Amino acid sequence: MLRIGSLFAVAGALLFCGMVQAAEIKVISTRATEELYRELVPQFEKASGHKVTTIFTGTLDLQNRIAAGETYDVVIMLDAAIDDYIRSGKVMPGSRVDIARAAIGVGVRAGLPKPDIGSIESLKKALLSARSIGYSTGPSGDYVVAMFQKLGIADAVRPKLKQAPSTMLVGSIIASGEAELGFQQANELSHFPGVDYLGPLPPELQETTWRSGGIMSGSRAVEAGRALLEFISGPAAAPVIRKHGLDPR
Repeated sequence: MLRIGSLFAVAGALLFCGMVQAAEIKVISTRATEELYRELVPQFEKASGHKVTTIFTGTLDLQNRIAAGETYDVVIMLDAAIDDYIRSGKVMPGSRVDIARAAIGVGVRAGLPKPDIGSIESLKKALLSARSIGYSTGPSGDYVVAMFQKLGIADAVRPKLKQAPSTMLVGSIIASGEAELGFQQANELSHFPGVDYLGPLPPELQETTWRSGGIMSGSRAVEAGRALLEFISGPAAAPVIRKHGLDPR
């Protein structure tokens, strides 16, 4: 069982290593880490004295906000996207911290028959039988569309595809009935109301990706932002990360 005291000790140690002035940390994040983040951040605030304000949104909307000039101290999203921002100068070099690793899962609307997705052939059969298929605007959606091509069924399933808006999770369009079957990061889909979670993609098709954080260039809360990222990704946070369906670093 996770001991909150151990988390406080982490934040306290960081605080007394030079972080003596409380700061406001502005964060923008995609949703893959939202549940674990919401559990850990109040503990960080209590232990450190810092104040954290956060916007959770889809990948495309996040990228559009940053492109429009919105400013934040910390950005949390796919590791490759953090690296892209480092190369473009929007995120500070050396500031990337890997938080949790996610796998892609499959779900159907609650109450519908649950197809077998445990093998490549059974997944193909389920996809060809489904009347509509939901996917995201984020990295998992890009991967799933490429997967259809790899499976040789891209043309057959294209008319059935329903892409969730950037500000919505795929679970929303599954639960509403707009998509009968859908794909998204397992932790975002497995506990979504109105969705029966079928499980992860077959191992031969699975892709796991890291959700990482970085300090944005021009941040006025660099050390506080670093402390936040270390707090939510450190060993003491691992039980919370696992509880929410992700793998810790």
